[in-house]
Amino acid sequence: MTETYIADTQLAARYGVHRTTPWRWTKTETGFPQPVKLGPQCSRWKLSEIEAWEKTRADVD
Repeated sequence: MTETYIADTQLAARYGVHRTTPWRWTKTETGFPQPVKLGPQCSRWKLSEIEAWEKTRADVD
C-alpha cells in the first residue's frame, strides 16, 4: 500500500487553522504525529498517522 503524505497547508485547511499551527502542535499536543522529512525543505505528515490521531481525539471527546 502506498503512503499518502500531506503538507502543512493541507493540514491547515483540514482543521481550519493557520499553516503554522500543525508545527506548533508537534511541540504542544501529546500524540500529534511528527512530520517526515522527504528532502531538503520538504516535510510532510503521513495521512495514516493523522487519521489515527484524529481517531484518538474522537474517542476522548
